Order: sequence, then C-alpha cells, then structure tokens
Amino acid sequence: MREFRTTHWSVVLLARRDDTVRAEPALAELCRVYWYPLYAYVRRLGRGAEDAQDLTQEFFARLIEKQWLDNVDRERGKFRSFLLTAFKHFLAGEWHRDRAYKRGGGQALISLDSEEAEDRYKLEPLDTLTPEAIYDRRWALTVLDQSIARLEAEQRAAGHAERFEAVKDCLMGESMDITLAEAGARLGLTEAAMKSIVRRLRERYRAVLREEIAQTVDGTEKVDEELRSLLAALRR
Repeated sequence: MREFRTTHWSVVLLARRDDTVRAEPALAELCRVYWYPLYAYVRRLGRGAEDAQDLTQEFFARLIEKQWLDNVDRERGKFRSFLLTAFKHFLAGEWHRDRAYKRGGGQALISLDSEEAEDRYKLEPLDTLTPEAIYDRRWALTVLDQSIARLEAEQRAAGHAERFEAVKDCLMGESMDITLAEAGARLGLTEAAMKSIVRRLRERYRAVLREEIAQTVDGTEKVDEELRSLLAALRR
C-alpha cells in the first residue's frame, strides 16, 4: 500500500522545517487525498469548474513556496480544519486574477483531472448544504475511501483478493448482488465461513478507519470525537 504512513500533522511540521527532500513527496500525497474536498468547497462557493481547478492546484503549490506553514501550531486543532482555514485565507487574500496561475505553467505537485472532478461534483446533493458542509462530507468520504483501499490492499497482499471483492459491498453497507451463501459457493466456502470472513473484515475495517482518522488529529483521545464528526458529516 502507501509508503506515506506518517500523520498529516507530521507532514506539515516537516514542511515547515524546509526539509523539501522529504516533505514534498509527503505533501504531494496530502494533495492527492484532499484536493477534491477543497475543489468541491470552492465550486459550492459559486466558482466555475476551470477556476476551481486552478485555485485548488495553486493552493497546494503555494503551501511550501510561500511558507504558509511557518506559524502552524498542531495544538490548535484538526488537520482538516487547519487546511480549510488556510484555503479560505488563500481565496481571500493570496489569489489575484491579474497575476493568476497559468494553466500548464509552473510546477504543480499534482495534476488534477478536471473531467473527473466535475463528474464527481455533479453527484453532490443539490440541497442547501453550505460549502463548509460539502467540504466536511467530502472529507468523510475521502477517509472512508482511504480506509477501504488500505484494507483491500492488505487482503490482496494476503492472497484474499477474490474473497474481499465478494464481500466488499457488504462491508461498505451496500446491498450485495448475491447472498453470502451464493458468494461462498463460488469460492468453495460455506455460508458460515463467509459470515466469519465478513465479521473479521468489519472489525479490521473499523480499526483501519480509526488509524486513518488518527492521522488527522493530534492525540489519540481526539479520535472518537473526530469519528463522531465523520458520521455526522455523512448523515447530512
């Protein structure tokens, strides 16, 4: 799976020390994880798709270049809150259209797929969710995606890719196309064995989810609080 296993706050602090050899690859990973929640946020503010893509990409490019991390204090709260606050400051004061980032110009940490971004944005609920609520919802779904991808990689490495694929929808709370008994028959396993597999994978999924959340807060005592925030964001 991913080589990047340090906490998000650790990456911020590493970047602040100007250790760009180690910080930039880790920051690039953060960009890949968080670009869409920020993209969805700025789209909900009313910006066009092309403008939102430019703004999001430029924000990440400037995190180190403009030394915005110099005064970061990890004791002040959650990583996602820090990131959104920094993005708001960027939108308010750092971006001027007369010296706008040129598409294709400069060195970007990530390459955003504008078609993918818009396809995803079109699936966002057309209701009264605020930009902040959209950001929190997309953060929550991102954490879930990261967790399920990590669990899938673990199962593949253990030689259980086919089993995992058979019960993946069940783990994510979605309806399966076939019953566990039918899935087990295809794999040469009993229904009881399939239920045991699902139970173990659910336990591991919960553990991985907590580990992913732990990367975004300072201190394990805050994991439960952030998990509640994640579930609340999904219910909106």
